[in-house]
Amino acid sequence: MSLVSKRFHRLVTTPHAWRIAFARYFPGSEALDDGSRKAARDTVSDVERAQRRSFTRLSALSSWRSEYILRTRLLRSLGRGRPALEAVARSEASRHANSRAAAAVTTYASGLYYPVSHIHATFGIGLNKRQPSFMHGAVEQGGVTVSEPSTGKPGPWGLTDFEAFKHFADHFPGELPYGLGAGEVVGMPNVMDISQPYGKVYGEACPGGRLFYTSTSEQRGRFVPTVSTANHSLGIPEVTMIGCSVTSVWIAKSEAVLKSTNGLFGFLAGFSNGVLISYALGVNPVHDRRYEKGEPTAKWALCPGVPIIAISIDERVSSRRLTSRRIWATVLNALGEVYYLTETPVRPEFAGKASADDTDRLAWQTGRSVEWSLVEATRRKARPDPFGAVQVDGSYTPRTSSDAYGLSKDQIIAETKEIEKFMVHKPKHFQGLCEGWDMRRRMLVDFAGDDRPDAGETVVVVECGLDEGVPASIRRFTRCKTKIAVDNELDSWPTIESSVARKSIFGGVSDGLSSPASRSIPRSRTSSQDDGVDSKFKEEWRVSQFAFAEHKNIRISAVASDESEFAMLTINEDPLLGMSGGSTASSPLTSPLGHVPTASSPSEIPGHRARLMGVGTMSGVVMLWDMRSTVPPSSAITSTVQPVRIIYSRSPQIASLALTSLYVVHGGNDGLVQAWDPLASTNEPIRTLNSRFSDRARRRIAQAEATAQGVGNNYYAAGAIFLDPDPTALRGMVSLGAYLRYWSYSSTAADAYKSRKRGQLRRRSERGSNSTPASQKVSATARGLLKDHILNEKFEMEREQIAKQKEDERLSGRFGTTLLGEGASEEELLAYATMLSEEAFSADEMKRKVENGSSSVSTPQLHDVQTKESGPSTTDAELEEAIRLSLLDSEQVPSSPQGSEWGFDIPIRYAKGSKHGTPSRNPKAGSSKAPVAAVEDDDLEFALQLSLAEAESRQMDEQDFPALSGSSSPTSEDVGKGKGKSRLR
Repeated sequence: MSLVSKRFHRLVTTPHAWRIAFARYFPGSEALDDGSRKAARDTVSDVERAQRRSFTRLSALSSWRSEYILRTRLLRSLGRGRPALEAVARSEASRHANSRAAAAVTTYASGLYYPVSHIHATFGIGLNKRQPSFMHGAVEQGGVTVSEPSTGKPGPWGLTDFEAFKHFADHFPGELPYGLGAGEVVGMPNVMDISQPYGKVYGEACPGGRLFYTSTSEQRGRFVPTVSTANHSLGIPEVTMIGCSVTSVWIAKSEAVLKSTNGLFGFLAGFSNGVLISYALGVNPVHDRRYEKGEPTAKWALCPGVPIIAISIDERVSSRRLTSRRIWATVLNALGEVYYLTETPVRPEFAGKASADDTDRLAWQTGRSVEWSLVEATRRKARPDPFGAVQVDGSYTPRTSSDAYGLSKDQIIAETKEIEKFMVHKPKHFQGLCEGWDMRRRMLVDFAGDDRPDAGETVVVVECGLDEGVPASIRRFTRCKTKIAVDNELDSWPTIESSVARKSIFGGVSDGLSSPASRSIPRSRTSSQDDGVDSKFKEEWRVSQFAFAEHKNIRISAVASDESEFAMLTINEDPLLGMSGGSTASSPLTSPLGHVPTASSPSEIPGHRARLMGVGTMSGVVMLWDMRSTVPPSSAITSTVQPVRIIYSRSPQIASLALTSLYVVHGGNDGLVQAWDPLASTNEPIRTLNSRFSDRARRRIAQAEATAQGVGNNYYAAGAIFLDPDPTALRGMVSLGAYLRYWSYSSTAADAYKSRKRGQLRRRSERGSNSTPASQKVSATARGLLKDHILNEKFEMEREQIAKQKEDERLSGRFGTTLLGEGASEEELLAYATMLSEEAFSADEMKRKVENGSSSVSTPQLHDVQTKESGPSTTDAELEEAIRLSLLDSEQVPSSPQGSEWGFDIPIRYAKGSKHGTPSRNPKAGSSKAPVAAVEDDDLEFALQLSLAEAESRQMDEQDFPALSGSSSPTSEDVGKGKGKSRLR
């Protein structure tokens, strides 16, 4: 039984059991299967079904057990909705104005007049977790404010900033936006991007638009320069804002981008003439150079004449990623072309104070230090021209070249003039030559996608399908590198050396025979550096199409991707894959987790390092896909990716969407905000964060949608959602019109599981902390603090050792793990259990045979048989003598004289005979009522024990008290035995 219990305990604690439990509790994409698919799914084993789960893990060193427990506890905490902080009082005019009621949700005004459309926050990193600070802006107004949920009101920053911006709908009331209609002008709603640490950038998306930047260190911002004076010899085209608008902006949200680019990429802006400009945020002591706020640092003419509608920069870019030549910057234009950057620009040296012209020239020279590459699969497609009426190739476009091409001065001048010619083209020109003009495309980029050879980045282009006749579609472009096989046998062939004398670039003649560079140097087969140099990779982009299942006529209104911490890590940065313990080139002892089996591939990690993205539709449906799903085997094949989750909300339209590794939050145009499980542990929302507005409000929204003007500014919709990047922290914010709603739910159960030791240290406060009694609030020197720390660690180790010892004792007592000693193996325990089982079975079988044979065999016959099987005659004689002595003793016991006959005053009381006592007389031979053989064997054994014990006691008495030879009294011989005193009568 103990062995079975031990094996069962070990079985239920293996990753296999937890993987199957996870697959059954979180069905994932299997929740979308219909009847026919469910029938086919039932034939699939649980192991294979568990391998299909794609999700982003919640912890760094994740396992199937930790994922199952953490997810279930966190989802239960989210559904329970207990508060995790003390919210502000609802009214300052209450009777206890300074008291704060514990609440999980706080709602307060943003200080803006128009609906909030952008939210950004900082929650702290790692152990620096603190109360979040939010920045929120209204793109219609151009205003931005900041707030903290602990105060429940907006701060002073941003309330006095400039807000008199131009809008396309006000200045061009008869023109259609997005370059549609006549195609004469390019205009759209204004664009904005905000960053809580660095400020806001706002662009006017109308002809003659301006770019406005406000830093967090100042109360009022400034307009930054956007024009350039032509200088064809230096490759600088003439750039004016006449008929040009700002169509996309981006601002840095982390310091990693500033460090990697040395402050060159503070914020970026894309224009309708195809020009991309980067600006500096301002003075920063970290950077090597001093830049003014809003100073242009780099300029490119990427796609002249075609608006740049989306910019995406890797917020976690690092020197390691740049050394691997990974993609860290991407842009998207109105024709669907995607440009990317793998190098960082370098600014030329300049001494002295630079003028405006010098700054502009340096910016263009900085831009030429790197090259933007085009994803060939997204190159613009020319319209069919069967009659050859078009003189220009619609798939061709000039752009700014890099210094690596080594163009001559005339070539640079010709290139610059051609760029200027394309810049003046209007949207109708490109719409007539090319297919796919759409300024409402969205772009999502997975910079952390990895396929091992420093590639695997994914660019997802979303066509929303908002224009008539243009269906919605989602295409994924994955960068892949395939290694080209190099034939090492070529080294064995003799090298053909040139005998022709070459002219040296330094003057004179160089001998080809004596040149060391002309000789063939064999490659080292052991050097990793040589292998990396000689390895050749072929780069290609593979295309996948995201399917909408059975949904038709989809119109996409919201797009989002998972921005959790562990979704942004590459394979080299992953703690489970990038550490030295998982490397085959280093010793496992150098790893902090060398004793733990590490994963060697993403398929061994729970969730397979997936990253989810989702879209919300105008019909209230939310669909989720895995951005890192299997890519097609070649670039000639376009694969189809099915959704992993489809959510049917109760909102008429999805206005905003956000997701983490744990849950998905959507906001509707009616104010309904709900949280769902992306792995479909339940088909109902986990929690409703905000209920819908009244029927009257929803009826007004429906009536406004039916009008020609549309809804306009919807003060009931959930315009923006921002979640904590830490998926185990259940907090976030949603905008409801001009109001903000912040929630923070307790997840202490998951926190206790994640860090049991941290909980123990938290319960036992160290000396000098604020949670200790007042008598212990003393300051200590560094040596004293170190001693206290050592004592605490020693005490903690002793407690852990005692707890481990108790656990081992419990397992030993329950499962018998130490029955054969501490070092007994499972095979030894199994062999011992088998031996005991065989002995018990043999004994039961023998007893059963004896009982069955006793009913038909009489006692003399059984005695004769036992006598024949007992052994030699000597053994029989000894046995008969022992029986005789035993019977003589049993006959003398009742007739023995009392103690008073020998002069004893001590009364003697004889105990009752036991159930198996010695019989007073032997049964007669041939009696039919003789006892069974088993009882007779017991009596025989008992008689033998009595006789042997009696004989041994007599011998001991004779040795201790020998008999007196001179005694003639018969009583003295009897009384002299023993150690008691005798008394005469």
